[in-house]
Amino acid sequence: MEKQPTKVMQVYSAIIAILGWTAVVLQFYLILLNRTASVAETIIRFFSFFTILTNILVAFCCTMLWLRPGSSLGRRFSMPGTLTAITVYITIVGLVYNLVLRSYWEPLGLQLVVDELLHSVIPSIFLIFWIVLVPKNKLQWKEVLPWLIYPLVYILFIIARGTLSGFYPYPFIDVSKIAYHDALINTLGLLIGFLVLSLLLVGIGKLSR
Repeated sequence: MEKQPTKVMQVYSAIIAILGWTAVVLQFYLILLNRTASVAETIIRFFSFFTILTNILVAFCCTMLWLRPGSSLGRRFSMPGTLTAITVYITIVGLVYNLVLRSYWEPLGLQLVVDELLHSVIPSIFLIFWIVLVPKNKLQWKEVLPWLIYPLVYILFIIARGTLSGFYPYPFIDVSKIAYHDALINTLGLLIGFLVLSLLLVGIGKLSR
């Protein structure tokens, strides 16, 4: 009976990993197919999207839990704190896209399928994975601030690169189209969103005790 949760986690992880890698590879193919810049610049832009980086993180995490659960990385990714942080990141991907970005364009065909996988399906099933399978009773408030490092570094990176290249992956931080003041407010709002969701998940974990 003690091994059953591990088996269930591996099966669930396999499903998420397969969906995740499929979506990321297909998106890479589509962005190259429809590129408006050089191949090198297109690849850099591809890895400049928080959606892509976070879905890769989810897919890699689930691959380790599926195929190498006993490895050092597998044990690291199986830690409740690590899984909760990743849940925060991928949930924000889904929330921002569906609440803010969905109205900006209307993808069709394969692009529509990939978009739904990256922004709706994978965030939803990973959140379910966290709710059902991840132990939460040992989550600590002090873990929350380190979880903000990834989104903070990401935001600083895209602002710095955008200043040099003129490319911003998301319209709410595109200072070529909106004022710096507005971009700063949007950035702070996004970080607050990460913080609030992190606190909420830790709070849920404490209630589960």
